[in-house]
Amino acid sequence: MLAYRHAFHAGNHADVLKHVVLLRVLAHLNLKDKPYRLVDTHAGAGGYSLRDPAAQKNGEYLQGIGRLWARKDLPPAVADYVALIRKFNTGGELLHYPGSPTLAHAVMRPTDQLRLFELHPTDHRTLQLGFKDVGNATVTRADGFAALKGQVPPHTRRGAVLIDPSYEGRDDYGKVVQALRDAVLRFAEGICLVWYPQVSKHEAARLPKQLKTLSPKGWLHATLTVQRPDAQGFGLAGSGVFVINPPHTLHGELRTALPWLAQVLGQYEGATFQLEQRAV
Repeated sequence: MLAYRHAFHAGNHADVLKHVVLLRVLAHLNLKDKPYRLVDTHAGAGGYSLRDPAAQKNGEYLQGIGRLWARKDLPPAVADYVALIRKFNTGGELLHYPGSPTLAHAVMRPTDQLRLFELHPTDHRTLQLGFKDVGNATVTRADGFAALKGQVPPHTRRGAVLIDPSYEGRDDYGKVVQALRDAVLRFAEGICLVWYPQVSKHEAARLPKQLKTLSPKGWLHATLTVQRPDAQGFGLAGSGVFVINPPHTLHGELRTALPWLAQVLGQYEGATFQLEQRAV
């Protein structure tokens, strides 16, 4: 959806979950010297000013990264994430939130490849400027779902895919399933991460069940539910991340982080988390 702008949501509770998981996956890939490729199918602008009117409109970051900023009791996976965000905010004040491409590039090695796709013209231009002189990254204005076919498998047979569309249109759910079905066939050993919103749509509830059928070599499913929907049943109650071929260390890291995040980011007494996996 070209109307969607992530600037309104940057740094919210959903970004916290997504980026904590992404950074743990990349940390695992970094353990081996052999290069890898990360494909981000819906890369956004790459970074966001939290003083921008879009971010200030609803102040969603205040209920996400804002709640973690001054904490001294961060679990290890969350501590690594917050420490990286701090590197983009000199002086100690939370003014800027780096998006998935920027966070990923910050921990990737020069020999690794970053492939970024964004269809929104304004966000694409911003992303392109941000990665203008970055040799191991390419930025393409294209439909990330369609572009994924040309990106996997990488020649090193090591890599990860991040898929987090806006889900503004119901067809995004079906496109996620189709894109992953093809990606798993092409790159069975690759790690695939899918972020999705917890909203009152049948497609959102069905998506994790569909993804489980595409994961013959194991999967991990993590959710964080932090707020009530509104009186009409709408609103972003939380979000989930589904990982195909998860690193063997990921479940243990999230088992510590998720209960803490549910408590700290929870906006009502029923705030909770879910963590399940099938290992092969």
